[in-house]
Amino acid sequence: MQTVTLICTGKMREKFYISAFEEYRKRLGAFCRFQCVELAEERLPDDPSEGEIRRALEKEAAAVEKAIPKNAFVVALCVEGKTMSSPQFAQMFLEREQSGKPDMCFLIGSSFGMDERLKKQADVRMSMSPMTFPHHLARVLLAEQIYRAYQINRGSRYHK
Repeated sequence: MQTVTLICTGKMREKFYISAFEEYRKRLGAFCRFQCVELAEERLPDDPSEGEIRRALEKEAAAVEKAIPKNAFVVALCVEGKTMSSPQFAQMFLEREQSGKPDMCFLIGSSFGMDERLKKQADVRMSMSPMTFPHHLARVLLAEQIYRAYQINRGSRYHK
């Protein structure tokens, strides 16, 4: 069974995001070993300098690197990444399952983004949209799209 890991910088606090995410976590249990690793976001002043932001992102990146499972196919979510349709996303899961590197790891950065070092190490840079979403909503949307990918791959009517 494929393992899918989400590594997210920042804790979800809003009950409505937590509830929606938990629903998809539960559903995904039928298709994969799904896990979410929440890492602490570095605290910054209200109006941080570019240097403070860069140092915070570097510290967050060090924690993320330690959490990435060995041999996982890594997808960094970032605005400059590649967009793909739901069927294209599902195809990526099929390709991973058929490869010698089936496990997948998705990275969601903090409110200030993700260190460039992590993006360069990723196998794929993916953008969910050119729009900006709250990071916690992006986590819910990603979990739903992962669930949709498994449904597409099994030929279900979920993806209409």
